[in-house]
Amino acid sequence: MNKTVAEALDLVRDLKLELGGVKEVDIVVCPPFTALSDVSKAILDSNIRLGAQNMSEHNVGAYTGEIAAVMLKEFSVRYVILGHSERRQYQKESNELIAKKAAAAHAASLKPIVCVGETLSERESGQTEKVLETQVRGSLAGLTKDQMVETILAYEPVWAIGTGRNATDAQAQEVHAFIRESITRMWNRDFADRVRIQYGGSMKPDNARGLLSQGDVDGGLIGGASLKADSFLAIAAAAL
Repeated sequence: MNKTVAEALDLVRDLKLELGGVKEVDIVVCPPFTALSDVSKAILDSNIRLGAQNMSEHNVGAYTGEIAAVMLKEFSVRYVILGHSERRQYQKESNELIAKKAAAAHAASLKPIVCVGETLSERESGQTEKVLETQVRGSLAGLTKDQMVETILAYEPVWAIGTGRNATDAQAQEVHAFIRESITRMWNRDFADRVRIQYGGSMKPDNARGLLSQGDVDGGLIGGASLKADSFLAIAAAAL
């Protein structure tokens, strides 16, 4: 819940100057709903793609306050973040709900970015793998292979977001590898290797290169560091 329309436009214009022609990595911006229309126009002639921060599991209808996939597509949205840790925490979103949203996203030809991750208490009590296995299986339930390969997973260690505690490169790699093994158990290894898994635990310019160099870390879901052009550009440079 950051950036007015004017502020969002200032940010993406700065990003477009530096990243508009980049083809080696995929770059997606996910502004608030209120800025989707204007940002969509601002990045139209660039390689920067547009995503939304959430969507409803329902199609159009009497669901006051919700946003349907078809409404997002009107603004050329291609991606949608689902099950972000903040929505799991504050809106009490369940794995079952996220799975329904993922199915609705695919039905509208949107690419879901499905978030999973453990809290500090879950990590300290040794439940990381159990929590992640449950979230991965539950949040992806019902997806076909074709849909799954068009789904992005984002690992959010909730304990490392805004707490001053950062996951090490090795910790991030260990969990990403476990998530890929979970997908392998659901389908097979060759298929799991095709699924993109991003790291979403406070990636910043000073830790991006190390994290992105890990074998199973395929990108970043950037939070606070995406609010200023210079820090986001530095992360993109690390990816390049």
